[in-house]
Amino acid sequence: MDGEAAQPSTSENAAFSFISRGWREVRDSTDADLRLIKSRANSFKNLASSFDRELEHFFNSASNPFLVRSLRSPPPPPPVEIDFVKKLRPKISEFRRAYSAPEISKKVLERWGPRARLGIDLSARRKAIVSEAEDGDRDGIVEFDRVWRGRRRVMFREFREEEKEEGGQFRRWEPIRSLKRRLRELEKKSESSDLFEGFRSSEFVEKLKSSLKSICKEPQKSKEVPPLDIPELLAYLVRQSGPFLDQLGVRRDVCDKIVENLCGKRKNQLILQSLPTGESSFLENENANDELDMRIASVLKSTGHCYDGGFSMDSSKHKPSDGKRHVAIVTTASLPWMTGTAVNPLFRAAYLSKSEKQKVTLLVPWLCKSDQELVYPSNLTFSSPDQQENYIRNWLEERIGFKADFKISFYPGKFSKERRSIIPAGDTSQFIPLKDADIAILEEPEHLNWYHHGKRWTDKFNYVIGVVHTNYLEYIKRERNGALQAFLVKHINNLVTRAYCNKVLRLSAATQDLPKSIICNVHGVNPKFLKIGEKVAAERELGQQAFSKGAYFLGKMVWAKGYRELIDLLAKLKNDLNGFKLDVYGNGEDAHEVQSAAKRLDLNLNFLKGRDHADDSLHGYKVFINPSVSDVLCTATAEALAMGKFVVCADHPSNEFFRSFPNCLTYKTSEDFVKKVKEALANEPQPLTPEQIYNLSWEAATHRFMQYSDLDKVLNDGNDDTKLSVSNQKGNTKAVWMPDLSEMADGGLAFAHYCLTGNEFLRLCTGAIPGSRDYNKQHCKDLHLLPPQVENPIYGW
Repeated sequence: MDGEAAQPSTSENAAFSFISRGWREVRDSTDADLRLIKSRANSFKNLASSFDRELEHFFNSASNPFLVRSLRSPPPPPPVEIDFVKKLRPKISEFRRAYSAPEISKKVLERWGPRARLGIDLSARRKAIVSEAEDGDRDGIVEFDRVWRGRRRVMFREFREEEKEEGGQFRRWEPIRSLKRRLRELEKKSESSDLFEGFRSSEFVEKLKSSLKSICKEPQKSKEVPPLDIPELLAYLVRQSGPFLDQLGVRRDVCDKIVENLCGKRKNQLILQSLPTGESSFLENENANDELDMRIASVLKSTGHCYDGGFSMDSSKHKPSDGKRHVAIVTTASLPWMTGTAVNPLFRAAYLSKSEKQKVTLLVPWLCKSDQELVYPSNLTFSSPDQQENYIRNWLEERIGFKADFKISFYPGKFSKERRSIIPAGDTSQFIPLKDADIAILEEPEHLNWYHHGKRWTDKFNYVIGVVHTNYLEYIKRERNGALQAFLVKHINNLVTRAYCNKVLRLSAATQDLPKSIICNVHGVNPKFLKIGEKVAAERELGQQAFSKGAYFLGKMVWAKGYRELIDLLAKLKNDLNGFKLDVYGNGEDAHEVQSAAKRLDLNLNFLKGRDHADDSLHGYKVFINPSVSDVLCTATAEALAMGKFVVCADHPSNEFFRSFPNCLTYKTSEDFVKKVKEALANEPQPLTPEQIYNLSWEAATHRFMQYSDLDKVLNDGNDDTKLSVSNQKGNTKAVWMPDLSEMADGGLAFAHYCLTGNEFLRLCTGAIPGSRDYNKQHCKDLHLLPPQVENPIYGW
């Protein structure tokens, strides 16, 4: 029995021992927390006291210079508040109102006042103790809980008594009350204006302002520009050697890759360091060539170098005096020769003249009567330029429906039977007066400048645009020794377009890839064809039959205009197209050979005399066949689409613009050609939508021309130096600090070309017309010109 009685006593002692140990740990932890709270309260109190002393020192130092005043001094000037004080006063009032509001004070005192209780959750520890001693006496646990609560009340009562002062306030809020009191005193003094009288000259204020400036001043980066390294010099050499590399057959993308690889490693680091502030953002949209130019410019700028101009720079360019810009359109053909270079520049001049921003001059070739008989159809000739001008204007006004206000001028030209084209005689640029030499549009710039011996276009005009119409390389390859001739012509075209143009527009990718060029169709359709299309659509809506005939082909009857492809294709597919009949309209030098070949191959072709595509006899055809791959952008194809017909054409870059039209059926193989022809003959064309009609119009073509040639920017820019203004729009200041070696190289090419074309022997070796360096006596008589040696013996350099 005694052993049984002793066993519970031992278990109870162990439970109380465990509870006592847990209690000590809780007490020690609580005491540590309380000491930490007190230390933080004291720290806040010391900080507030320090702020109070600094604020008092501020008021004393700010007011002392004004307290002692000489009795003999004149009355002080009206008080003037400096910017610092003006900004400080509303901040002080706002701070005081915010922290003296009853709501804020009440919330703060309720949170930290005497009635606040420190919420330390010990329930988790209590549960742990109960779970570990669940075999113990529950009365002991209850006693422990009662003792613990009493001890906690005693501890917090002592803590509150230590914090309390005689006035019933808390010591920890004394700094806050002091701060509020000082702020009220500061506001009263500021309202009296005595504090800030003469404050501007205070030494304290000056020191404060200088301190603030030193704090807010951004750290200055080193302005030292690192020198160029060898890879950058090599990259720039390749970059500026572009004109010569073009002549050697090195493509521009190869040069760009070389430049990018040479300067790619240090590009980002060096360029961003060397550029002035605010210019680095422009590099995000620039390529490696522009970034390298900016790098070179920054190095030259750091040395103090400034580029004042160079080779072939002409400062006497035209400056518009009447508030309007002047646009001169120069072309290689004229009506009544119905060719693309005669018709399209005429429409371009008419639609550009509709704008009031610019005056337009169309410069066309004048042929002597002997050449007119070879070129113009139906033996039509003119005895004077005025007579031909009237013919051109009447033809134009019948088709556009409005009176075009532009000037027509003539320059002397000669017809080449071998090249079947008109070659300018003499310096074409001299026929644009200097007062009108502002913007030049060269229709077929390579053709105009093959034998150009005169002033450089970019020296006389502010901005020169070239429009490429013809794929000369494709024509030349068909001639004898065509490969060699095409090689030479390719590099001559590169030379003259680079030397004489600021920008080149190519109608399609079928043309030669020329320097400074971009691809865009800037031609429209004669409005007369759009009206025919609208008439056909109206007839179809009424249920009438719009098309009563089958297929036809129309074009100048020379082998290079698609007749070779047409004869070969029909001869190969004669059995597959059994019963297919094609009407062919056209006149030309190769008419007899083409008709003989078709007769020999027994092709079902009906040859008819050439006529205008808008002629009434052609309205009833439903399908236009165009197998040509030598065209750049076939005008007849666009006209057929405008009239609502089907067009069957080759899948070729020259037809890229027309692929978006549902009535354009392109083929890749001869079998595909048969399929497309049968599909077109068996179905009806879809009516054109308003958007498609607009895309074919000259209004849309003029808009594309203005946009892609940058002519809209040039016309809106009053600067006479267009190239500099374009660079300024990019944020690029490199032209001020560095020579444009590319421009200098272009000037060198122009000078070399001028020297070569001045030699009559070299001109004849390259196929020029004898005596075409200057115009002849007949030209002088027809155009009322002085002999060239009297008027101006040296045109260019």
